[in-house]
Amino acid sequence: MKSLFDFIVEPYGQRYSNKVKVGDKSLIINTQVETFKSVNNIAKVIEVPLSVKTVIKKGDLIMIHHNVFRRWYNVKGKEKNSKSFFKDDLYFVQPDQIYLYKNNDRWHTVNDRCFISPIKNTDNRLSDQEQYLIGVLKYGNSALEALEINEGDLVGYKPFGEYDFVVDGKRLYCMKSNDIVIKYERQGNEVEYNPSWAQSS
Repeated sequence: MKSLFDFIVEPYGQRYSNKVKVGDKSLIINTQVETFKSVNNIAKVIEVPLSVKTVIKKGDLIMIHHNVFRRWYNVKGKEKNSKSFFKDDLYFVQPDQIYLYKNNDRWHTVNDRCFISPIKNTDNRLSDQEQYLIGVLKYGNSALEALEINEGDLVGYKPFGEYDFVVDGKRLYCMKSNDIVIKYERQGNEVEYNPSWAQSS
């Protein structure tokens, strides 16, 4: 069972991440299928496409678009699977819906994607917990390395291009390389910001 153009995957765990651990208890944080932030976006690769050259292998974990496993209601109110649904617990994933893959216990970006960790806001006059549009590059790519922007660098990025992902208990922003607009000199007092809900996911 192989696809010509798409990866075949299964959810790593459940389709939805509806619970968080609070101490020794589990807290249900979502009861609706439409809520995209609660959709699991980690998948295990069952088969790789025949016509696509890729470093991703069968059995690898991948970070994917939230709509792959998402369910929705049609105009008649009937609950439906996403268009990616194949059969049983298997789904098709297009190559451009993959943002990270895990190899040798380390996440690697795919194509022009990169991941930024927001930093804590140090301005006491503002109520926001994190610094606006500034963060630390956690997972880079070869295009950024060619510009001498490396993992661990402090960068600025465009608004509205970032998307939340929880990667190994840390909330990171996924974006494209061209969303990075500046590299800052680190002052040494920057602290990465990770909300408590991400740590318990």
